Amino acid sequence: MSAVHNAVPGADLRAVLPEGILAAGGMGLLLLGASLRKRRPGLLAGATIVVLALAAGAALLGIGHYRSAFDDRIALDGFATFAKVLLCAAGAVAVSAAHSFLKQEEAPQPELFALVLFATTGMMLMASAADLLVLFVALETFSLAFYVLAAFRRGRRDSQEASLKYFLTGSFASAFLLYGVALCYGALGTTRFPGSGTLMAATSVPVRGLLPVGLALVLVGLAFKAAAVPFHMWTPDVYDGAPAPLSGFLAAGSKVAAYAAALRLLTSAFPLLLPQWRPAIGTVAVLTMVVGTVVGVAQTNVKRMLAYSAIAHSGFLLVGVAAANPEGISGSLFYLAAYSFTVLGAFAVVYAVGGPGEERIRIDDYRGLGRRHPWLAGALALMLLSLAGIPPTIGFWAKVQVFGAGMKAGLGPLVVVGVLTSTIAAAFYLRLVAVMFLDGEEGWASAVKEKVAPGLGLAVAVASLAVGAVGLAPNFLIELAKKATFAIR
Repeated sequence: MSAVHNAVPGADLRAVLPEGILAAGGMGLLLLGASLRKRRPGLLAGATIVVLALAAGAALLGIGHYRSAFDDRIALDGFATFAKVLLCAAGAVAVSAAHSFLKQEEAPQPELFALVLFATTGMMLMASAADLLVLFVALETFSLAFYVLAAFRRGRRDSQEASLKYFLTGSFASAFLLYGVALCYGALGTTRFPGSGTLMAATSVPVRGLLPVGLALVLVGLAFKAAAVPFHMWTPDVYDGAPAPLSGFLAAGSKVAAYAAALRLLTSAFPLLLPQWRPAIGTVAVLTMVVGTVVGVAQTNVKRMLAYSAIAHSGFLLVGVAAANPEGISGSLFYLAAYSFTVLGAFAVVYAVGGPGEERIRIDDYRGLGRRHPWLAGALALMLLSLAGIPPTIGFWAKVQVFGAGMKAGLGPLVVVGVLTSTIAAAFYLRLVAVMFLDGEEGWASAVKEKVAPGLGLAVAVASLAVGAVGLAPNFLIELAKKATFAIR
């Protein structure tokens, strides 16, 4: 340990123990999978969930012991811990649902679980990145894993095509971000967030020229991962082509990582530029909410509908980012938690209904599901009501948090657009609920197996419990988000 400290000033490997556990666990799973003579998806899924639980525990135990590591390039605060625990929880739910996918479709087992762990490693590192170069490395780490996960259904052309689109567009976004890092370094002489903020406050660094352009390019890279308009074009194809349990993980994880990084970047590194950037962020928020909602209404494919829903929710989150006050940051954290469990549960039900190959993913295929499988239909209805922001679900409180922060920051017109688009979006959520419970005819619901696989059922149950229970008693999670906000550095 002392040798490491001498080699890298300020380094403390214990401070990044959660990421180390995940990386080591991913490599261990590959070795374990290679040594098994038979397919054992249950064993590998259980081991993956244990690794995720250990990483979350290590993140929680590290609270208060470390403030930063690697010469202030990694922040270790309550904000990062909140995001890390949320990412581990999302990964565990996704693994539980993906276990059924592996069992039914004979897909490679250890590779999937290892990729989930590697992706979570990158996203956790991105949530605590306090340096632009660390941010870039973390983004590339989880992006590479996501490109492969999107193509995990090897026998389907749409899955391969979606992955290729994701890779090509993601490469361009990464190039923009890296060029932005170079411009920011050229303007400030440092890539560290605390150093950038201190330098701007102590000197008269010009707000024109390299710095605003560099920050814009960095935000373009983050907006791509967050599926914000106009960097959203990859989203419907990728969510539709990837296996449904992994689509949920892509939707939840990428948003948590991207918005955690954006909030830290704007409030820690460039707070003085925020007033200048607020109109641009507000404009992107309006475009994202409108495009996601209007195009989502026309969808007949449930997975593509959820993809455009993800775009719209990215716009709602941007309201909290544009506010950039303590209420906006805590509201965004709460929203990320609410959205993560909701979308994971929704995609898990989509896979349960779609079956191997996901042949039943059109809205008409869900006719009569409420009579044939009332608990599956009820769980999906709960997720859809949460996405619509209807009380008393967790999604309602999430919108209250970010819209309230927007009003406090003087962003009334932006909040009005958010409320209007939320109302319009409720139409396509409630349309699916009506098809499941009120349509007299029965579609492909009779083809859905009466007995849901245990892993898939567990994922749906955990997501439903989180959405319903926190919706009825949201104060605990709201307070956790507020404490995490006050600890950001």
